[in-house]
Amino acid sequence: MNRKRVVIAGLGDAGVLAAIRLSGHADVVGISAKPALVSGQELGVRLSRPDDWARDYWIPFDRFRRLDRVRTVQAELTGVDLAARTVLGKHADGATLAEEYDALIISTGVSNGFWRRPTLQSAAEVGAELRAAHDRLAAAGSIIVVGGGAAAVSSALNMATTWPAKRIDLYFPGRSALQGHHPRIWSRIRGRLSGLGVGIHPGHRAVLPDGFTGDEITGEPVRWSTGQPPACADAVLWAIGRVRPNTDWLPRELLDERGFVRVTPELRVPGHRGVFAVGDVAATDPLRSSARNRGDALVARNVRAELSGGRLGAYRAPTRRWGSLVGIQPDGLEVFLPTGHAFRFPSWSVERVVMPWIVRWGMYRGVRENNPLG
Repeated sequence: MNRKRVVIAGLGDAGVLAAIRLSGHADVVGISAKPALVSGQELGVRLSRPDDWARDYWIPFDRFRRLDRVRTVQAELTGVDLAARTVLGKHADGATLAEEYDALIISTGVSNGFWRRPTLQSAAEVGAELRAAHDRLAAAGSIIVVGGGAAAVSSALNMATTWPAKRIDLYFPGRSALQGHHPRIWSRIRGRLSGLGVGIHPGHRAVLPDGFTGDEITGEPVRWSTGQPPACADAVLWAIGRVRPNTDWLPRELLDERGFVRVTPELRVPGHRGVFAVGDVAATDPLRSSARNRGDALVARNVRAELSGGRLGAYRAPTRRWGSLVGIQPDGLEVFLPTGHAFRFPSWSVERVVMPWIVRWGMYRGVRENNPLG
């Protein structure tokens, strides 16, 4: 009996985990613009400690043991023929790609700043981009972080921890930051930021220059539509949450009014049997939380059920964001619950238990050792 073919369009965090879960049950083809998992997580660690970030969040596909059975293809996605059940793309050399599927998982994620873009890149280009952002901020005597979400808050805290002599200021439009999280979390993180000397400036809404999307570190004064005088620093990091779904390659009929992929509670695209979406690109709920919360496990299970005539399960979204907010710190890893309470893994347990056993073996089913930055 011929094994079914599953094409996974996008090998970011959710796509890689779905591929790992399906690798023993189908012929899986993963299509990625990068030659590796280049995670969009932990921006603060990425900017302030790129070697540490690369160790855990930039992982070549051949290091994942369970991807040995997955055919990974580096290409830019250009379209999908839903009638012919074929995904179309283009390689870096211009050669075209056409991959037929029995089931398709759309997991192309979103663009958000210079750290999350769907462009074709080599490993050398990924490394150069990583270093350039770090070096720009390391050379700055003062830094403004604009934004009130997790990326902005994590960046301010991690940079203040790594570079205590720098003047770092966090500006955001609301009365508090982290408004998708429980209020207890911002209260706790605000105390840590203050203890590190970070300036906290609520009620500041930035004016964006015409055509500017926040995809670069700038050095010009930041102006505010809320009436305050301009703010100046050597470097300005824009983490303003201008999330754009990577769906230009998809037919408009699959998308909602914001360009995200419409899905049923089973993560299936309505009206198209065998087509699913998961992760930040899927319009599951206002937080698009299937990027976390084991959405990869559900989509993999539902693809198997769809191909075998089984019963599909439904995704249940949490009402608040939760998880690690600022990444691994010198004193360990703090994980926040949806209730706003936190528990801490001490540094010894992160090094000896959490990363090697819970993450590399438990989540990824085995990761070979290496560091792309050498």
